[in-house]
Amino acid sequence: MAENGEEKLIAMARHIAKTLGHTDTMTDDILQIFSKFDGRLREKLSEKLTDDDPRAFEQTLKSLDRQISRYLSADHPIWSDSSDASTFLDAVDELVSAIRDWTPMAGDKPVAACLDRADDLLQQSMFRLEDEFRTLMERGGQSFDANRLRNGESAANYALDSEEDEDEDEVGEVIGGGADHQIPVAHPVTDYDFVIDALPSGTVNDLHEIANRMVAAGYAKECSHVYSSCRREFLEESLSRLGLQKLSSEEVQKMPWSDLEDEIDRWNKATNVALRILFPSERRLCDRVFFGFSSAADLSFMEVCRGSTIQLLYFADAVAIGSRAPERLFKVLDVFETIRDLMPEFEAVFSDQYCLFLRNEAFTIWKRLGEAIRGIFMELENLIRRDPAKVAVPGGGLHPITRYVMNYLRAACRSRQTLEQVFEDCMAPPGAVDYRKLDDRSLSSSSLSVQMAWIMELLESNLESKSKIYRDPALCSVFMMNNGRYIVQKVKDSELGSLLGDDWTRKHAAKVRQYHVNYQRSSWSKLLGFLKLDNITMASSGASKAMKDKIKFFNTCFDEICKTQSTWVIFDEQLREELRISIFRNLSAAYGNFLGRFQNGPDIGKHDKYIQYGVDDLEARVNELFEGGVGSAGSRK
Repeated sequence: MAENGEEKLIAMARHIAKTLGHTDTMTDDILQIFSKFDGRLREKLSEKLTDDDPRAFEQTLKSLDRQISRYLSADHPIWSDSSDASTFLDAVDELVSAIRDWTPMAGDKPVAACLDRADDLLQQSMFRLEDEFRTLMERGGQSFDANRLRNGESAANYALDSEEDEDEDEVGEVIGGGADHQIPVAHPVTDYDFVIDALPSGTVNDLHEIANRMVAAGYAKECSHVYSSCRREFLEESLSRLGLQKLSSEEVQKMPWSDLEDEIDRWNKATNVALRILFPSERRLCDRVFFGFSSAADLSFMEVCRGSTIQLLYFADAVAIGSRAPERLFKVLDVFETIRDLMPEFEAVFSDQYCLFLRNEAFTIWKRLGEAIRGIFMELENLIRRDPAKVAVPGGGLHPITRYVMNYLRAACRSRQTLEQVFEDCMAPPGAVDYRKLDDRSLSSSSLSVQMAWIMELLESNLESKSKIYRDPALCSVFMMNNGRYIVQKVKDSELGSLLGDDWTRKHAAKVRQYHVNYQRSSWSKLLGFLKLDNITMASSGASKAMKDKIKFFNTCFDEICKTQSTWVIFDEQLREELRISIFRNLSAAYGNFLGRFQNGPDIGKHDKYIQYGVDDLEARVNELFEGGVGSAGSRK
């Protein structure tokens, strides 16, 4: 309390001095007045009032001007000598302190004049500090050594090379800037739990000392600007060394797909390294340089990372708004998954107010990629609908659209969890899918399951339309049997099976069996009809002629069927064997019975010339069926 009282008295004395104006006897007069109240204040007042004399300020300013000007005019870096740097900073501290102490008396003209000179000297000092700051950063960056990689224990586990790693399977590379563009690369990186010490510890300490003075003197923006310009260049160089090009949205749109695929691979690698290593390392460095000045640190970090982050995000956005061609799905999924998996890093590293827009932009583009994926599936649906039904597949074999769609969906389902996430919130736009056509679809089905079932229904409907091209009902059934069997097999041995469910698989397997029945009925029923003897009495006079006519018709019809169906295709070996066995079983029973009665009928011994086939001959001919074009149209891939 006593000290507070003394401070109030001293402040009062200063006020009185300011009110009276400066005279030769001012100090003595004020001391005489206050010493009458308390003699103990005389010594303190004497010290304060003497210091408050503008002449003392001017003397201090002259002394600081001499000290500081010597360094301002130096043609070599001040920080090349630690003692010079320390002396210069001390002088700057004194100057800032003097300005702060005398600013309350700026109404006094002599004081105001001194303050103007002091501000000018301070500004020159800040300009020189800014130059020194830049020099330290550039010199520190040139001395960067990739062996400073830190992962807790040792960085020696990382193999270093001056060439980029071309292995597409590697997780990433760590880039550091160096003189003469000799930028070392650390690879392979199997985890990202380390940071880059891009500047030596001593340099970081020197930068902090300079930043401390510049921020305290009101030059925080200038300091932040020079810091961010240097570090921004380092980041851009690092991304460039990772193979990432600066591309506009238009350039991405016009890029051939094969080139864009390669660019996406490079983008994935660069984005992981940036978010997991480069940006956190920059955050750490920024916090060390601007320790104690969180606002300056946040602003500087945002300025450092903004350009590189926008470059990464806008490439992803260009991919998202690009073509919806189905073949692009898998690379778009890669980009979607990369941003999704890095969202925690976006949240952590861009957590301050200055970086909020970067965080929001990442989230927006991630959602846009999800919309692109849904759009690609809509385009797949359109592709199925538009596939022409004018050209029949020779031999009723597997149609290219079936193979394409099924292999496409199988490959897509390898990213099932991602696709479920994409379709969870929003399916296709309203009206794009008529869900009422989806039978037996439980309300608990996932959106992805519904999407897959809808595509399968479109494919089945398309195949049914194509089957009508075949005029022969039997060949129509073979076509549907081939494609139906392929679909069921592809569903059963992939994630599609669990998505569509056992009921779906059983139902469509039953459809394949029905196509089998339809084939048998339309192809072999007439032939089997020739072998029926229900209305023939063997003892009658016309029995022999009727039997002869039947065997003739049988031989002719059987020859025609075998000749025709030997060019038909059953792609699946098991299905082909099952079909042959079924045909022969039905045929051999009826034919054997017919031959038995025919050979034991009237005019026995005269019938052999009418019998063209034995039962074994039938089997041999049946086993020649469905072989046409198996090497091509029957491919199961």
